[in-house]
Amino acid sequence: MKKYIFSSFLLLFPIIFFAQSNLKGMIMDKQNPKDNLGVSGATVNWLNTSIGAVTDEKGWFTIPYKPEYKKLVISYLGYKTDTITITSLKTIHHFITPESELQEITIKSKRDAIQKSLFATANMFTVNNDELLKAACCNLAESFETNPSIDVSFSDALTGTRQIQMLGLKSPYLLITQENVPSVRGAAQAFGLTFTPGTWVESIQITKGAGSVVNGYESISGQINAELVKPFSDNKFFLNAYSSLNGRLELNTHFNEKISEKWQSGLYIHGNYRGEKFDNNNDNFLDAPLANQINVMNRWQYTDAQNGWVSFINFRYLADEKQTGELNFYPETDRGTTNAWGSEIDTKRFETSAKLGYVFPELPFQSFGFQLAYSNHQQDSYFGLNVYDVQHESVYSNLLFNSIIGDTRNKFKTGISFTYDKYDELVEVGTFNENFKRKEQSVGAFFEYAFDNLDDFSFTAGLRVDSHNLLGNFITPRLHLRYAPWENGVFRASAGRGKRSANIFAENQQFFASSRQINIDNVGGNIYGLNPEIAWNYGISYMQKFKLFDQKGDLTFDFYKTDFNNQVVVDWENPQEISFYDLDGKSIANSFQVELYYQLSKGFNLRTAYKYFNVTTDYNSGNLQKPIQPENRFFANLSYETIAKDNGAQWKFDATFNSIGKQRLPNTSTNPSQYQLAVFSNTFQLLNSQVTRVFSNKFEVYLGAENLTNVQQKNPILASDNPFGANFDTTIVYSPIFGRAIYAGLRFKIK
Repeated sequence: MKKYIFSSFLLLFPIIFFAQSNLKGMIMDKQNPKDNLGVSGATVNWLNTSIGAVTDEKGWFTIPYKPEYKKLVISYLGYKTDTITITSLKTIHHFITPESELQEITIKSKRDAIQKSLFATANMFTVNNDELLKAACCNLAESFETNPSIDVSFSDALTGTRQIQMLGLKSPYLLITQENVPSVRGAAQAFGLTFTPGTWVESIQITKGAGSVVNGYESISGQINAELVKPFSDNKFFLNAYSSLNGRLELNTHFNEKISEKWQSGLYIHGNYRGEKFDNNNDNFLDAPLANQINVMNRWQYTDAQNGWVSFINFRYLADEKQTGELNFYPETDRGTTNAWGSEIDTKRFETSAKLGYVFPELPFQSFGFQLAYSNHQQDSYFGLNVYDVQHESVYSNLLFNSIIGDTRNKFKTGISFTYDKYDELVEVGTFNENFKRKEQSVGAFFEYAFDNLDDFSFTAGLRVDSHNLLGNFITPRLHLRYAPWENGVFRASAGRGKRSANIFAENQQFFASSRQINIDNVGGNIYGLNPEIAWNYGISYMQKFKLFDQKGDLTFDFYKTDFNNQVVVDWENPQEISFYDLDGKSIANSFQVELYYQLSKGFNLRTAYKYFNVTTDYNSGNLQKPIQPENRFFANLSYETIAKDNGAQWKFDATFNSIGKQRLPNTSTNPSQYQLAVFSNTFQLLNSQVTRVFSNKFEVYLGAENLTNVQQKNPILASDNPFGANFDTTIVYSPIFGRAIYAGLRFKIK
């Protein structure tokens, strides 16, 4: 009998062993807890392994088990991904939460206006809608007034156009994208940031240093990506009206409609107008241009979460007109004459884009996407007797595949891209009369590998290979490293190479509004006779999050260095000339920033930053500091908001202070004495403020002021008394022109 029992046990042992080495469970929908409805097709897998299973039609799964397996990851498209701890082989029953419910939780909880992650490998942060509403934010160029990482200034004394800089370099060295499709580039470089209304922007992601190879090879100092509002999540109706005492009127409306269960459509209309003439500094020139813009976008969103599909289709048309110059200039009678100096810039732009994405329902870590965009940009403009017309036609496409190698610690992205640009430029400046035409096209392939041990170390390494008809065949390497030595602290480092063709006229249009003669030192390159710009960017940063007096905060240190192998030098050290030539020597941009954020109390936040720049270039006349570039800047933003009532009613207060250090001015020593400027500008301070009264979840009003300290540059236009003479120059602008500007507006929405 004992022998029989022992033999039976030996036969049953494998059955018992294997029965105990599998975990069973049921995944259910939290929206139907009473019906115990199982979710078919949900994915379960052990963390950091490739061992997984998929639930059957009743929501049941069986997955192999080992004692070292502790964390079970449960994911399903359209639902929150959960990670649960397993301590025994007891059958589990787990409810998953729909994303729609999760979004409601996010809305009710207060997010930081600027979100910085300890876990992202790249030095990237997100600016959400709360931060964008701290200022008037009439367009994308004005969205960075409360952000210490982006410097905002005026490009000239006439157009009122704001230009941005990061790491001491102007926007052409940034990759500016909308939903990861390159947007502000080529002919749109000078005014393109003003073509995206602020109310269309849902959030902005800012990456310092080398970007991702996925988005191309042009990025040198970083990337700014604007995510637009989505028809699916935007308000059914939204209205924003704005008016300022400098004569600017603006109206934004959003209309979103659910077409079917899977289709949503949005119509977004923006218009701005300035018809009043102002000359506060009495130089007989308009302080701000007469302007008129209409901007319309139709956006379609398709979402099939059950089957893993999502797509967006956009159509957009823009008409933008600006007139500036002397007060007594009238285009009908004075254009092309010396009766009065004036300028008109007339821009028409059409663009369309499509994005298609698919997430494999049974493999949520695996997806593919396709982007396709077309734009046609037409600008007709003149500046006094100078003429600049440009037409730019562009095509961009990108095919992308994401997956893992072995387990979710090892991820990769790969794909191919194609770009096409056709330029037609007419430049008539004095004796310089040229019609430049060129076509650029490139085909590229990229691979990006990301490792994350889910604890203290991660890195992303990318490489792309491109073949360009004018830039040649070349590779673009990029690397990002992250190391967290202790809790709430993280070191990051990055290095990468960027290459681009400089659009010397589109990027420097402000020089047309002067008497400078154009000089191009042609060295036989393929673009205006010049060679492509090539630069390496290196950066390190450290961020420490902390709690002090039970309030949260963070401290960040950044240092970045950009080293140009070649740069198209824009030389305006001769006040009668603007010269373009290839770099012969060194050109560097060093940037150091320390930033402190601290929540003084609930709803009361302080953000301060100090920045130091060392940007120098070897010009023909020697090594010089970059003109109109302060070495030192100090920034502080103080914001306070009361606790929102049940209906959303609350007060919001915001103030931003900037101290701008002295700036080297371009050489004017050869001008007549009355048209000579100092070697350096004076330090000055700016203060902006805004108060918002939220009456309910539907209605709010705001009142604000820019440049409360009423700083105004004296004589921003050289030789304004003789605009057709040899010394006329509107480009040496280092501080505000207009002075104090008061504005008010309202927002109304129907969810």
